[in-house]
Amino acid sequence: MALYDDLSAETVKILKEAWTTRDGQKVPDTSELKLANDAVKLTGTVLYADMADSTGLVQGRKASFAAEVFKVYLSAACRIIKDKGGEITAFDGDRVMAVFLGDTKNSNAVRAALGINHAVVNILNPKLKECYPSEPTFTLKHGVGIDTSDLYVARTGVRGANDLVWVGRAANLAAKLASLREGDYPLWITSDVFGNLNESVKKYTDGRALWEAMTWKAQGGMSIYRSSWRWAL
Repeated sequence: MALYDDLSAETVKILKEAWTTRDGQKVPDTSELKLANDAVKLTGTVLYADMADSTGLVQGRKASFAAEVFKVYLSAACRIIKDKGGEITAFDGDRVMAVFLGDTKNSNAVRAALGINHAVVNILNPKLKECYPSEPTFTLKHGVGIDTSDLYVARTGVRGANDLVWVGRAANLAAKLASLREGDYPLWITSDVFGNLNESVKKYTDGRALWEAMTWKAQGGMSIYRSSWRWAL
C-alpha cells in the first residue's frame, strides 16, 4: 500500500497547493522551475513537425531503414528550426515540438515550416532513393502545424526524471494541425499565425499566395490555412 498512499498524498498536494507564476521572456530551463506548482507564462508560437505514417514505416520496412528515416527527418527539422530562431522543447517518437518567441515569432516559425518542406522534397527523398534503390516505393511524407497563444510552462515528473509541460492552445492545436492528412498539403497554420505574418511569407515573389484558407470542421469551423510551398535553404 505504500505506493498507493504516496500517490494519494502527492495528488492531494498538487491539487491543493497554490501556484507561483511569473512572466518569462525565454524558454525556461528545467532547473529554473520547481517541482512544486511553479510556472512561467509566455506568449509564444508553437511548431510541431511530424512524420506521416511512421507506423507503416516501422511495420513494413527493416528496422535499420526505419531508424535512419526517423533520424534524417528529425535531424533536418531540428537544424532548420534552430536556424530560424526556434527552440526545441520536446520529442515524441517521430515528431518534434519547438517554440518561437519575440516580435517575429510567427514569420520565423513559418519560414522553418517552409524550410522543412523544402528539405523533405529536395534533399531527404532524393537522397533516400539514391542511397536505397532497394526501397523504390518509399516516399517520406510529413506534416507541420503552427499556432500561437499564451502558454503556461510548468515542470512535471519526479525528481531525477523531469520534463516541462506546455499548457495552452498553441501547444494543443499545433500538434493536431501537424497530424492533418489532406491531399498534398503538409503545412497548416491557424488564422492567428497567418494574420501576424510578414508579407514575404504570405506571397511568392511573383505575387502568388503561399497559403490557402480552409475551414477546420473538426474544431468547430475554425479558420486555418494550408500550403505545399517550400522555402529554399
